[in-house]
Amino acid sequence: MTMKKALTLAGSDTSGGAGIQADLKTFQEHSVYGMNALTSIVTMEPNGWNHNVTTIDVGIVEKQLDTVLSVGIDAMKSGMLGTVDVIELGAKKIREHSIEKYVLDPVMVCKGEDELLLPENTDAMREVLLPVSLVTTPNLFEAWQLAQTSGPIKTIEGMKEAAVKIHELGAKNVVIKGGRAIEHEKAVDLFYDGNDFTLLESDKIDTTYNHGAGCTFAAAITANLANGQSVLDAVTNAKKFVSAAIDHGWQLNDYVGPVMHGAYNKFSAK
Repeated sequence: MTMKKALTLAGSDTSGGAGIQADLKTFQEHSVYGMNALTSIVTMEPNGWNHNVTTIDVGIVEKQLDTVLSVGIDAMKSGMLGTVDVIELGAKKIREHSIEKYVLDPVMVCKGEDELLLPENTDAMREVLLPVSLVTTPNLFEAWQLAQTSGPIKTIEGMKEAAVKIHELGAKNVVIKGGRAIEHEKAVDLFYDGNDFTLLESDKIDTTYNHGAGCTFAAAITANLANGQSVLDAVTNAKKFVSAAIDHGWQLNDYVGPVMHGAYNKFSAK
């Protein structure tokens, strides 16, 4: 028996709902063998659940990448990258190993926070990672920062404007996650391949138990690409997967509720 293999270059969410934990769980749900290179460790204060991010030395990150890439991979995604050095290292390895199926989840803030982790990281992602990405999956805030639009994105037309600008920066395919934040009868994401816009709609889910949804979505796209799906199919099926995960989200403690990574296979798969 052989399995497709995927790499996640991302941070560790100590609470288990997001980051590499979400990625590896999602890969497993797609029958993809997951490997990781850890960029940072995110811990939470027990009282208040404020986030602390501890970055890992770029030399250690490179050793991890070399370990995984020596095995060979079918697809790759990145999440929280921590420093400009790590961002530039990731781009270097992608070019050196001719990794075509790379999904950039441009993580800029921790869940529950509303300020950029480091503005220079956003600049570096824009300059060196977007040009090597097959797919990028920004949320509305991240799309605003990458596209440098005049203000926050609040409409589908605003999503389209940002998607075009992000595509012009080098990303071959752009998925902007609007979700419930866009005034629309459905939860809506926007897919753009440089030619056509595709609206990806699902029922709105009234829940706050959505920790890890963005990581899970990008990881599902990555796994689908590893399994040979087209980009649009990979994105469309990933939305079904993460919608089920959100629908079955659950309360972890008084501060956070993660998505259920196995919900699609347990409750929804035909």
